[in-house]
Amino acid sequence: MKCHEVDYQIFGDDMQTVEVELDRGETVIAEAGAMNWMEDGISFEAKMGDGSQPDKGLMGKLFDAGKRAITGESLFMTHFTNQAQGKKKVAFSAPYPGKILPVDMAKIGGELICQKDAFLCAALGTEVTIAFSKKIGTGFFGGEGFILQRLLGDGLAFVHAGGTIVEKQLHGETIRVDTGCIVGFSPGVDYDIQRAGNLKSMFFGGEGLFLATLSGHGSVYLQSLPFSRLADRIIQHAPSAGGANKGEGSLLGGLGRMLDGD
Repeated sequence: MKCHEVDYQIFGDDMQTVEVELDRGETVIAEAGAMNWMEDGISFEAKMGDGSQPDKGLMGKLFDAGKRAITGESLFMTHFTNQAQGKKKVAFSAPYPGKILPVDMAKIGGELICQKDAFLCAALGTEVTIAFSKKIGTGFFGGEGFILQRLLGDGLAFVHAGGTIVEKQLHGETIRVDTGCIVGFSPGVDYDIQRAGNLKSMFFGGEGLFLATLSGHGSVYLQSLPFSRLADRIIQHAPSAGGANKGEGSLLGGLGRMLDGD
């Protein structure tokens, strides 16, 4: 199915929102709960599947829903369709601070492999499925496990990531990356893992036991602040979790928060 041709505008800097403009009859699909606002005239419906293969039977849709369940996503996706005469807009945002990356699938070969929770929304016709890592070592130690998301199509897809997104173009080179910093890569890029130096570097270097190795020809998208890293820092410094109390928010520190009722 050929993807619908949608227009968009991205708002914000560190906590971005993408507003998608739909002509009459056009549809955008999104993860459940990603919508921020929509104009009158747009209808939405939760469906089992991405709608890229409308002639698929019930068993095929159930199989697709099962694959989404494996990645930890909802069984259903929400389809937003413009039923009005003129152009209408619907907006989506990521569930945590970061950037939204628009990807023209036609320009990167019609396929994008990305981490499991990176997909935000896409034009109808985009197939959202899963990709299994071919190498056992990559599956166990690659940070994302055996299962990654695969987006297929020729239209616009939007993925989100933490911090700043950096795009790298590989022309036969190799780049080594922290496993959590990978957002996605095009099909011409080979993904593997390698040991992070010697034993001393692995255990005391602070970079983890393994690094991801990306090589080949194609596009690589990296994020500067993976959500897992941000969450670890928050938990580490949360007083309720036994973290360090640095006295933020009041000149009196903990006493000030007690007086404020916190």
